[in-house]
Amino acid sequence: MQSITYRPPGLRVTEHTLQVPLDHARPEGERIEVFARAVVLAEKADAALPWLLYLQGGPGFEGPRPTSADSPAWLRRALADYRVLLLDQRGMGRSTPVGPDDARALAPAALAERLALFRADAIVRDAECFRQALGIDRWSVLGQSFGGFCTVSYLSMFPGSLREAFITGGLPPLQAGIDEVYRDTYRSLQQKTAAHYERYPQDRERLRQLVARLAADDVRLPGGDRLTPQRLRQLGLLLGMGTGSEKLHHLLELPPGSPAFLHDVESASPFTRNPLYAVIHEACYANGQASAWSAQRVMPAAWAEDPTLLTGEHVFPWMFDEFAGLAPFREAAHLLAQRPWGPLYDPAVLAANEVPCAAAIYVDDMYVPRAFSEQTARQIRGLRPWITNEFEHDGLHTGQVLGRLIEMVRR
Repeated sequence: MQSITYRPPGLRVTEHTLQVPLDHARPEGERIEVFARAVVLAEKADAALPWLLYLQGGPGFEGPRPTSADSPAWLRRALADYRVLLLDQRGMGRSTPVGPDDARALAPAALAERLALFRADAIVRDAECFRQALGIDRWSVLGQSFGGFCTVSYLSMFPGSLREAFITGGLPPLQAGIDEVYRDTYRSLQQKTAAHYERYPQDRERLRQLVARLAADDVRLPGGDRLTPQRLRQLGLLLGMGTGSEKLHHLLELPPGSPAFLHDVESASPFTRNPLYAVIHEACYANGQASAWSAQRVMPAAWAEDPTLLTGEHVFPWMFDEFAGLAPFREAAHLLAQRPWGPLYDPAVLAANEVPCAAAIYVDDMYVPRAFSEQTARQIRGLRPWITNEFEHDGLHTGQVLGRLIEMVRR
């Protein structure tokens, strides 16, 4: 493992790069790099603190880059008790990246087999490699969103490695099929869209006019992609966050076709920055089944009838035609959609769980349906749920949630 330490104001940060097997079932085969950043308060740098592993949401996003002990906001509470390891999940950030050049270098079938090795189970095994390399007996884990899915896999696979588990907006369904999940997300999104138009009634007509214009005209984004009606409607992704409705309104109020409008629309569609998000997103919910483009198949008829209904955290086959950065992954993505995925969780192990756990379940969560999260909470022995409507899916980043979960576990 390669390491380097630096000292930003108030912190001591050590960067670690570790080589791990691409396929943990073949440890003698190809190896990739996985990066993690260890953070501790400067005044506690020499203290014997326990470790907290942070697993980011996604899939398709690297760990946060702290600029101080207060950024991200939850970090201050974590650093009061822990050394924190911020993992760049495989394929992300400073870990060996996955990009269009990799896609072009491989035949679609070979690329699909490679990308199949980037799910939660592989991320957990990477974390175990780090735990062992750092000489840690047991550590705590904090999982946000998809990081919570990874945490439940961790509880299934290596419960003996964990002291505590904290989950925010990320208790995955254990039995529900992927189609059930996506039907629920559409119901939630319809409610979020209606609430947005109630708050900003002028936005409905703005969106209707924009959709009509984009259907008739070839409008190009700064990166060169055509802005189509269906791509515009993906702005609903914003509505699941605490200030998302305001961000959507401020985007829609810009003059259509202006550089600012086109730039902000493109920035609100992060799919090409980390292609893994689009390529394996549905696989996160495909626990022992094929995804078969579920979001496309179960989309309600209302979305065809009403052009002002938005889409959210849904991935569609057309994206691999309309996003130039995703096009090299097109054939592999179709192969992965038909792949019968193996299980990610072990219900028997979870039913016998002895790791202290607490989870924040957000009543109005647009991304991870509340009903399935509550079912999962009942199936993990000893897990203490906190069901709240005070926050949206990004509640962890308010800085108020982690302290509550720590108190719940310690009680």
